[in-house]
Amino acid sequence: MKLSAADWRRRLGSPWWRGVAAMLAGALPMLSFPAPSLWWFAYVALVPWILLVRSAPTARRAAYDGWLGGLGFMLAVHHWLLPSLHVFTVVIAALLGALWAPWGWLTRRFLAGVPSAGQVVAALFVLPSAWLMVELVRSWEGLGGPWGLLGSSQWDVEPALRLASVGGVWLLSFLLVAVNVAVAVLVAVRQSRVPAIAGLVATAAATSAAWAWSPRPDVDGRVRIAVVQPGVIDGVGGAEKRFAREETLTRQLAGQDVDLVVWGESSVGFDLADRPDLADRLAALSRQVDADILVNVDARRSDRPGIYKSSVLVGPEGPTGDRYDKMRLVPFGEYVPARALLGWATSVGKAAGEDRMRGTEQVVMNVGDGLRIGPMVCFESAFPDMSRHLARDGADLLLAQSATSSFQQSWAPEQHASLAALRAAETGRPMVHATLTGVSAVYGPSGERVGSWLGTDASASAVYDVPLAHGVTPYARFGEWPVYAALLILAALGATEGARSLRVRRAGPSPHVPPARTAHESPARPGR
Repeated sequence: MKLSAADWRRRLGSPWWRGVAAMLAGALPMLSFPAPSLWWFAYVALVPWILLVRSAPTARRAAYDGWLGGLGFMLAVHHWLLPSLHVFTVVIAALLGALWAPWGWLTRRFLAGVPSAGQVVAALFVLPSAWLMVELVRSWEGLGGPWGLLGSSQWDVEPALRLASVGGVWLLSFLLVAVNVAVAVLVAVRQSRVPAIAGLVATAAATSAAWAWSPRPDVDGRVRIAVVQPGVIDGVGGAEKRFAREETLTRQLAGQDVDLVVWGESSVGFDLADRPDLADRLAALSRQVDADILVNVDARRSDRPGIYKSSVLVGPEGPTGDRYDKMRLVPFGEYVPARALLGWATSVGKAAGEDRMRGTEQVVMNVGDGLRIGPMVCFESAFPDMSRHLARDGADLLLAQSATSSFQQSWAPEQHASLAALRAAETGRPMVHATLTGVSAVYGPSGERVGSWLGTDASASAVYDVPLAHGVTPYARFGEWPVYAALLILAALGATEGARSLRVRRAGPSPHVPPARTAHESPARPGR
């Protein structure tokens, strides 16, 4: 049955139908991320949500629409968690979705009805700034980390990667929301199209200027990096079987003149101090391929209490002593926040039965011939500040060791692999994303792909000729300046609104003027 415009308006008048529409509209941006990877859709994906919110009958309803749209967005970008966390995924999405309530309120505040030119111009700065605040808050590790930042949808777009070198993924998110706001105004408000078009032109001009001004990484060397991806290995003795498969794949690299071999997250399931036989086998492999091997140990340590996930460098003589203990853990996957309160999550899903222990600092390792590497583990590759700090500390090559084996049939492996392109572009350093089960990928210092991905169906080793570059990108130098700019914009808005409210209070209420009476009126019966 085809619904008319009047039917749609009547249905959206129902809080239930409106809530469903808000959740669906909020979920739309997911199509711009891998695996669909419709990057161009990100420039209009927020338009239905913005149009819905601006039409809200009250400010409170606009905040609800923002919240429910945020719930839909968080469910969409984290849908792959449903098999592991079940209903708890919905609870988390509902809690984090509330971060978009102020954004919904501001959207109606500036775009409801027929906004003036000044309101449209203000919306082009305020709404992207409010969006960035949402992304900043939910980027905290305890709230799930920066997975699904809107700007990360542009991971495979060369001009966007250039902009990432200037302001990181934050700048991309800001510009994408600004474009969506301008398009929404063009669609819905004929009288305000001039400032909307001016906003699009200004965004294009600023983007072009950044493109022309931003420095390009100067390639000044190359290294040969081998990635070993064993594939899915389940069943009894899985850790031993995985090690044996990785051993076989690594032997195939002999004679290929590699500078470093990288294994994925949890590639070694035993502490090497407790299993000297495994340490000896790794040292023999290092001698055979004539390169150090970076493994990832997921085990209870012998020298201190608790289970750690650690990047460990092994050379021809055994472990070199270089070790990085994972600092930012996956909520519920590697630890349960407030376990005394939320420990029940382990009974409804695959939440961690025991909390992993945290490392205390990032580490840059020297693997010989002047090559310095900066390792990260799993979803640490989603945090822009971690790769930035490694680059500033002297890393020539960024590495992320990941697994994603629990989410093989979802979009998570492709999305995770795409994040390394942004980290490379932001820092001007190449990055290797090595996994147990795919997707493994390598990117050059501008974020460009190097070689082919190893997909989730691959059990193989691959060698990549990786270009090296030095120099400091604007993002590496100045950090999250778009976030600070957004804070200033919102602070200016707060000061302006506060001053306006103060003027109204000082003016006081309008004096009461008694109704005028005509010659035919009487005090007892006005109008008679």
